[in-house]
Amino acid sequence: MAFDLLESGNADLVALQDGERTLTRGELAIASRRAASFLYEVGIRRGDTVAVWLPDGAVWMQLFFACAQLGALMIPVSTRFRSREALHVVNTANARLLVVPQRFLDFDYAGAANEIKASSEVLRHVVKVSHFDVPAWQAFEPYPRWEGRDTDLLCTFMTSGTTGQPKLAVHTAGAIARHARNVGRFNDMRVADTVLCALPLYGVLGFVQAVAALASGAACVLLPVFKGDAAAAAIERHRVTHFFGSDAMFDMVLDAGDYSLVTWRRGAFAEYAGLGKRIMARAWEAWGVRLTGLYGMSECFAMTAIRDAEGEAAQRGLPGGTPISPEISFRIVDPVSGAPIPDRQQGELQLRGYNVMAGYLNNPTATAGAFTTDGWFRTGDLAYAEDGTFCYVNRIRDSLRLRGYLVDPAEIENFLAQHPGVAAAQVVGVHLDGEGDVAVAFVRGSTTPATEDELLAYCKEGIAAFKKPRRILTVDAFPQHDGPNGVKILKNVLREMASESLGLTQSSSV
Repeated sequence: MAFDLLESGNADLVALQDGERTLTRGELAIASRRAASFLYEVGIRRGDTVAVWLPDGAVWMQLFFACAQLGALMIPVSTRFRSREALHVVNTANARLLVVPQRFLDFDYAGAANEIKASSEVLRHVVKVSHFDVPAWQAFEPYPRWEGRDTDLLCTFMTSGTTGQPKLAVHTAGAIARHARNVGRFNDMRVADTVLCALPLYGVLGFVQAVAALASGAACVLLPVFKGDAAAAAIERHRVTHFFGSDAMFDMVLDAGDYSLVTWRRGAFAEYAGLGKRIMARAWEAWGVRLTGLYGMSECFAMTAIRDAEGEAAQRGLPGGTPISPEISFRIVDPVSGAPIPDRQQGELQLRGYNVMAGYLNNPTATAGAFTTDGWFRTGDLAYAEDGTFCYVNRIRDSLRLRGYLVDPAEIENFLAQHPGVAAAQVVGVHLDGEGDVAVAFVRGSTTPATEDELLAYCKEGIAAFKKPRRILTVDAFPQHDGPNGVKILKNVLREMASESLGLTQSSSV
């Protein structure tokens, strides 16, 4: 079975540590079976979808393993999302059931879920949990059968879409279990090790490190809200051995107060804020930790490739690396012709293996376009190969990395264009040292134009905070060029304007 991870022994070892609360592997296994009984009672069957709009905690994990047991598909929803964005996920997934907390970080999830149910033609049940950090449904008897199969669609991860609407990359139970074990082996996770899971479980890197920990017999220390001091304190208190995240997260932990990080043994990071060299040097000098770069995405799992921890510092920090399993293959091809490219020449990175998604959920057109005729997944990333490894360079198309999340500018543009004060919108990215990409929007006003403050407030209420533009500037017209294929917006000119609006030079734009 793909998910015998919790019931393969070591039942008394800690599986989850959430603040003062602990849950052993045996307790999590039983709690998950109780959740499966609950889901079955409300009508969830094989192939049904369950949307989980919850912070990290015991209930999130309960529902994941419960869906694995029933052969149902779990749809994680970002807790940063607001009603409109969550509704899109629910409708895209045809979710029959939505699980939410009563409240979290001063947002009324229960009220938002009721609004979503009223607006959705497919959602049948809204389940509200008062405590997401302790197991729920304790009154139910454990579900007696394991009905999940390796081929079941089990979990999705959000990814940016070319039309501006995020898609759901879906993975099977067997692929998730195989990758979890491979990540654990590659990173030397051992029974009774401890992994700091400071990234949200709805994201692919947070999810992969958590299930890899459980597959290895290690414990997950959950942090529903990341803060540098809290993370450093957790490393010291729980004797954390593994910690994966972004360069900015590592920088905050290394900047924290007087905490001992001496147990930290392995770490890898995605570099979004340009702090890779700095954190690598500091982690090595202070604690002897050899941090490495990594590569992954929603469609092919996080930690698809990782740099060699024993390599030279100049190589260790580069994004990319060696695929973590011989079952994962890559090639670099010419983006136009598709012909293979020799080592050290840049082209599109393409992947093949168990780690590649089954497809985009309920989107056959996008799925077909994501694969070559000979079955390779088109990552859309520019990279080059070197001696059996690859190095990521950047995205081929014009997406943005906002606080570590890949966002299509069209998603923000479409949202702004719905405001009555906006006739049209364009969004570009500007790179800020130490922070990474930020979005800057340009709008053409309607007959009743809105102020920048009004539009920023509109974004704050309607979209996730990481998507909110840093500036929203009104222009009479967008710079454009009449080419052979029609009018083209000159994004490079907008980037220059965006950089100037933030007091930067042209070279700072992305």
